[in-house]
Amino acid sequence: MKITCIGAGYVGGPTMAVIADKCPEIEVTIVDINPKRIAAWNDENLDNIPIYEPGLKEIVAKTRGINLFFSTDVAKAIRNSDIIFISVNTPTKTYGVGKGMAADLKYIELCARQIADVATGNKIVVEKSTLPVRTAQSINAILKNNNKGLQFQVLSNPEFLAEGTAIQDLQAPDRVLIGGEQTPEGLKAIEVLTRIYEHWVPRERILQTNVWSSELSKLAANAFLAQRISSINSISALCERTGADIDEIARAIGADSRIGPKFLKASVGFGGSCFQKDILNLVYLCRHFNLPEVANYWEQVIKMNDYQKHRFAKQIIDTLFNTVSGKKIAMLGWAFKKDTNDTRESAAVYVAKELLDDRAEIHIYDPKVTKEQILHDLKYLAKSTHATYGDHSNGTEDQELEGIIIVHSDPYAAMEKAHAIAIMTEWDEFKTYDWQQVYNNMIKPAFIFDGRNILNSIKQKKIGFSYNSIGKIAYTLD
Repeated sequence: MKITCIGAGYVGGPTMAVIADKCPEIEVTIVDINPKRIAAWNDENLDNIPIYEPGLKEIVAKTRGINLFFSTDVAKAIRNSDIIFISVNTPTKTYGVGKGMAADLKYIELCARQIADVATGNKIVVEKSTLPVRTAQSINAILKNNNKGLQFQVLSNPEFLAEGTAIQDLQAPDRVLIGGEQTPEGLKAIEVLTRIYEHWVPRERILQTNVWSSELSKLAANAFLAQRISSINSISALCERTGADIDEIARAIGADSRIGPKFLKASVGFGGSCFQKDILNLVYLCRHFNLPEVANYWEQVIKMNDYQKHRFAKQIIDTLFNTVSGKKIAMLGWAFKKDTNDTRESAAVYVAKELLDDRAEIHIYDPKVTKEQILHDLKYLAKSTHATYGDHSNGTEDQELEGIIIVHSDPYAAMEKAHAIAIMTEWDEFKTYDWQQVYNNMIKPAFIFDGRNILNSIKQKKIGFSYNSIGKIAYTLD
């Protein structure tokens, strides 16, 4: 058997690497039209592969060139394969009907048309990207009009990966969901894919459904998880006004077996490629099917997340005597969560923008995110919100941005002579720093704004910091 995956990104790369590792008899080819990305996957130095995910480079080292291959020849891979996974980006539309909410399915459609155009035999086509319900119907319509008499079966097999633990999630998943047409041919295709996963996943964890249930389950799962984060963050705002401790409340709530402890960690807000995009997609679908009350309910999850990011940025400005103009703010972390270099919808980007709007000087350190990516994120956000940074009379916006954004490879340099530190990502290494040394080298009074509640507040107060965290009364100087 031969498998092709179209898309060498955060889903396609790790998923196919694990399949190749667990199924050595199957030849797996990952294709992408971006030659730089494929070159990075083929780089002899495994530290240069384009995705940082614990455990990934070890699997790639084990399988690459044996039964795992990376290529830009999409047409050849399609022709040679028995199963084709579609794992391309489905961003939120930035134009036209559904702008700002609906999923942009142009890449999905392009994949379907290319498969129909170049395929020379029957194929099983698997939706791996997160898609709105009923997308399989559109893919089917394109594939069935191939004028070659070929037969295609379209399956939905959504991913349920958390970045930072993706390999672990793939190797020991809670469940694998496979949806397909409830016809003899569709059920047979479901079984083919099921047998692949059975190489390492117990049969009882492989859930078989119709294709519509599978597609909607992915959106619903992400919406429920994001809802929990927004719920605990809403309570954190009340805690800061009343003197309650959000960590104690989360522990008390999580001890209820009906609720459980997961996704009850208050923070500056959720990010990543899935939660916001999928909820907005869900909101759009509900409005499309004339369910305004349902749409408004889920839209509030996004509004609360935006509020939490704004509230954090405003707290920094208010606490620093109502202005951060000309002040050095050190931001620790740019990725949306630890153990990944993914910055999509990271809270750090939005908080940085608000601080830049107040003319702060931002110094950033993240152990895995490059300077190029950080500047790209801010330029993209500025473009999408029509914002400008600095005075451009003597240079371009890019030059001005680089003048007020300084990216460091040394965290201590980022924090030296800073007025305040904002912890934006829960990287474990931040807990190990010599905070006494950091305090000694900062402008006084020295402020910490812990957006992830990872430091010990009492220790920071003893050192001398004015320590502010999420959902707790601030420790300020006497």
